[in-house]
Amino acid sequence: MPLDLARLILAILAILGLMLASLWIISPFFTAIIWATMIVVSCWPLMLRVQVMLNGRRALAVTAMTLLMLALFIVPVLLAANTIVDNVDTLLRWAKMASSFEVPPAPAWVAQFPLVGTRVSDLWNGLHEAGLSSLVQRAAPYAGQGAQLVAAQAGNLGMLVVHFLLTVLIAAVMFAQGEEGAQRVLALADRVGGERGDAAVRLAAAAIRGVAISVVGTALIQTLLAGIGLAVAGVPFVGLLTAAALILCIAQVGPGLVLIPAVVWLYWSGDTGWGTFLLVWSVFAMTIDNFVRPVLVRFGADLPLLLIFAGVIGGMLTMGLVGLFVGPVVLAVTWRLFEAWAGLYVPPTAAAAGSRPVTVVAESVITPGVDGAAAAAVNAAAKIEPAPAGPVAPSGTPTT
Repeated sequence: MPLDLARLILAILAILGLMLASLWIISPFFTAIIWATMIVVSCWPLMLRVQVMLNGRRALAVTAMTLLMLALFIVPVLLAANTIVDNVDTLLRWAKMASSFEVPPAPAWVAQFPLVGTRVSDLWNGLHEAGLSSLVQRAAPYAGQGAQLVAAQAGNLGMLVVHFLLTVLIAAVMFAQGEEGAQRVLALADRVGGERGDAAVRLAAAAIRGVAISVVGTALIQTLLAGIGLAVAGVPFVGLLTAAALILCIAQVGPGLVLIPAVVWLYWSGDTGWGTFLLVWSVFAMTIDNFVRPVLVRFGADLPLLLIFAGVIGGMLTMGLVGLFVGPVVLAVTWRLFEAWAGLYVPPTAAAAGSRPVTVVAESVITPGVDGAAAAAVNAAAKIEPAPAGPVAPSGTPTT
């Protein structure tokens, strides 16, 4: 039957059109789908453990995981509101102190700063002479813009809540039908890349779990350091500030929004010694994530540390918070495909067939110290055609 080129082109265009239309329709849900996928892949072992504890009832396990995701959002909000209610008297006292606050004169050392010292000292002394009321009058014209900014941020907060609820809903569906979805993804990967495609999907899942471990682990380490620094420096409301630091660290904002105001408050109160201590401690706590996170990611995926570091940092810089997960996954899969193309990747079946090291050279498997029959069995398990045996070094390691 002769090839109908026009019909083939139209079929390809129709398929591409359907794919583009489908992507366009679900584009508003891209962020929620990506986050739900990351959550489900990361928490799938936990969900299976919960299912075992509930006598194998998937519906109850999915409900428990959904309630847990909702609790992670609702509980911190309730705790913050409860803390504000419990300390309303303190807040009112601080408000009265702020209304009667007088700007002190500028210290002499401020004018000694190079370039800007004199100007800052004059501005400071001007505020001291005019009082706080003049500062309020100067800030009055910007009150409207500030109100608009607050309203815009409130709208963004509302959209954030909607996206969170949508992510929880999609994640619940994925938890309920996880095996079926995984089979479809693995079938598609096998169709595209065979065994290497299957390995790439599994590597992506391992990278996602590694990133999830790194996010939680890094957040806990930074929060612990922030709490210790605040407690040692004598900053009030350590519990509330530590809880806020934990939320900020999980959101990948970092504890800086909690530690920096605490440092300013200590300097303003005259505790320059403790302020300097907390400043140095804050720099350490705020930058340690750049070193801890890539190491923790490597626990989930056996990949070069430099590759993971580039994926985590580069992904966040280019794609924002979601890039923290997408960056390592993309680089991990690309690296594994490069290894397979270069003949450096050991297929899982070949590695599981023998207990000794296996080196992949081009399309062959060479197992040192194994006779011909055993080598043929290993090659058959790896689904790779046998190749001539290569020389073996005296130490037992193959040479190519």
